[in-house]
Amino acid sequence: MENLKKLTILHSNDMHGDFLAEEIDENLVGGVSMLSGYVGKVREEEKNVLYCIAGDMFRGSVIDSEFQGTSTIEIMNLLSPDVVTVGNHETDYGIAHLLFIEKCATFPIINANLHVTTNHARLFKPYHIAKVDGMKILFIGILTEEVLSQTKNDGLIGTFVDIDEAASEVGKICNTYNAVDIDLTVLLTHIGFEEDKKLAAKLDPAWGVDIIIGGHSHTFIEEPAVVNDIVIVQAGTGTDQIGRFDITVDTDNNCIDEYTWKTVPINQSHCPRDNELEMLIRSYKTKTDNKYNRVVTRLKKKLTHPTRIAETELGGLFSDIMKESIGLDVMLLGSGAVRNPEIGPIVLYSDLCECFPYDDPLYMLRVTGAQLKRMIRHMLRDEVWEGAHCEFYQFSTGVRVTYSKALHDFVQFNLNGEPIDDNKLYKIGLQHFHFLNVENFFNIPLSEIEKNGKPRMVSTSCREILDEYLSVHPGLERSVSGRLIVED
Repeated sequence: MENLKKLTILHSNDMHGDFLAEEIDENLVGGVSMLSGYVGKVREEEKNVLYCIAGDMFRGSVIDSEFQGTSTIEIMNLLSPDVVTVGNHETDYGIAHLLFIEKCATFPIINANLHVTTNHARLFKPYHIAKVDGMKILFIGILTEEVLSQTKNDGLIGTFVDIDEAASEVGKICNTYNAVDIDLTVLLTHIGFEEDKKLAAKLDPAWGVDIIIGGHSHTFIEEPAVVNDIVIVQAGTGTDQIGRFDITVDTDNNCIDEYTWKTVPINQSHCPRDNELEMLIRSYKTKTDNKYNRVVTRLKKKLTHPTRIAETELGGLFSDIMKESIGLDVMLLGSGAVRNPEIGPIVLYSDLCECFPYDDPLYMLRVTGAQLKRMIRHMLRDEVWEGAHCEFYQFSTGVRVTYSKALHDFVQFNLNGEPIDDNKLYKIGLQHFHFLNVENFFNIPLSEIEKNGKPRMVSTSCREILDEYLSVHPGLERSVSGRLIVED
């Protein structure tokens, strides 16, 4: 007779310092206090419960950035996940700081493919075996080069370059540890939902991977994807919901017998509050309020940033400020640098820091008109519209681009009312992160750009530019004005 056992796996991803509950229609929604309350409730109600986090605990709140993640780890320690994998934003404060943070954690942090390039020594334990009710659950952490662009700041740190090598590494770990009678194998990834599907397709069924719990692409799904008999899920972003598997594990054949999966909303109707955790968050918030609660400006109206892959009001404002302040021809502002869907009309410094948390330097490059077209053509490639997690940019005022998906080319590319001149040099602005990854993000080697003149840092702080400009220019507004039009 089959030996069947019940297992509940709860999972979060891309929490980004989303510690505090929000009041929506007079109801409290989200926040780690009620998230902790829900996890604790399930742990009491069910016999076998595991809670895991698929990367990006860091970045997004002033509490996180002010204390460079040490506050987040202390909060996560009270949340008590059973296992966590590294996301790309865990590296934002530097690899050395991340290794320090790991020592502060009371839970296992795993990653199979971050390594020191000189000797290929791993930075983290690649797996964690959770033992529950006689079952052994193998978790493996995966992060690929495509999402780990930030580590270009750390030349000695590398990762396996692509999905193929990541798949090979998964096979090596599974082959090594399946001999100890693993009942269920879960990949904790931070590579994006579409990449999870590609990874699943490359895994040998003999390796025994049952589930992929992912992050990075902030994907909300109604039903799991199933590729190569592997169940793939993700729970959106933040703490407004949590993913939940209820699984019957066949411990004789080491596989899933049956399962259900859903996302569970985190709200006051069914999630108790964790008072001890609230006290800790409140202590950090008290410290940050004094510094961050000053008013920066009052905008004429609330400005929005509802999507990364289209022109937005906030993207237009921020790119315009940097263009005007530095004297650029074109500012290409990373859409992903704007983290909140809206801001204003009253803008506190805390609002600005949460909306624009990446306080990196600003670089000026000179590119020809032909190179600029090539860069933007790559930005608008087909995979962007197919749901891949690609870098996208907001254009400063004066740019007018009309792009045809059918033609895979521009119908119009003007600057200040004149067509872009292929042979003319233009001064463009890029944030440090995007400058470091110009070849990956724009498909143009930095060495080619350097022939036009050496790129140079023109500001040590993008956020200081925004803070100063907004402070002395009250009543600003922007609207979506056709800087980028994409036609089918």
